[in-house]
Amino acid sequence: MSGGRMERPFVEISGVAMRYGGVEGTLALQGCSLNVAKGEFIAVVGPSGCGKSTLMRLVTGLWPATAGHVVVSGTEVAGPLSIAGMAFQNPIMLPWRNILNNVMLPLEVVEPHRRLLSRERAKYEARARDLLALVGLAGFEKKFPWQLSGGMQQRASLCRALIHEPALLMLDEPFGALDVFTREDLWAVLQDVWIARRPTVILVTHDLREAAYLADRVLVMSARPGRIIAERKVDFPRPRSLETTYSPEFVALVHDLREYISAARKGEEIVHAE
Repeated sequence: MSGGRMERPFVEISGVAMRYGGVEGTLALQGCSLNVAKGEFIAVVGPSGCGKSTLMRLVTGLWPATAGHVVVSGTEVAGPLSIAGMAFQNPIMLPWRNILNNVMLPLEVVEPHRRLLSRERAKYEARARDLLALVGLAGFEKKFPWQLSGGMQQRASLCRALIHEPALLMLDEPFGALDVFTREDLWAVLQDVWIARRPTVILVTHDLREAAYLADRVLVMSARPGRIIAERKVDFPRPRSLETTYSPEFVALVHDLREYISAARKGEEIVHAE
């Protein structure tokens, strides 16, 4: 709040619909609305096929909405956003580039970094090394992707998403392909990165523990066509640890989220008191 006026959300999605394949195609989203404050970390969960990944692509400008409005940082999204960083389930490292150069790849594409890279390479390399150190990969800069485990590649992918200092970080099942122990390690890494840099984060995940561990709020989507049908605020103090996930309050929150999704799969809606 500033001067008695409510600060505008950083991400505003209003009445969005998305249909694939023309008028007779699949309706993935309908009447989908949500707001995300600047610096907030939200997680989006829901039944398979509900349009979570579609929502991500609309926010980042990779696809245009069929109806409704998507506004980021006060501007209607009309194409790919340079202020967004993205990480996906598969890190997709370029095998012929070492980890440092993989992390620096967005700097070769996103302005103004593309224009400045050759002149300020030392500064950008230092930024990349700092990020790699933050996620526990100091000393691996010259290694190639095939020399790293899947979890280490995903850490590098997170660095790549952050290298151009995006105001918005979009994460689509970034840890979904990893074993549970590696995944839990990376929850802590991501939490540390968010606390240190405070980007606005939208995380899509099927893992309800992951959502509750990382997010300030968890939003639940309906079955297709997807829309937001519930939200839960997550009040556990930060930094959170794995011990947090064993507390009765945390277990109850995960159970509530599972009930929401079970109802959504059946086309029902439930309401829980906060």
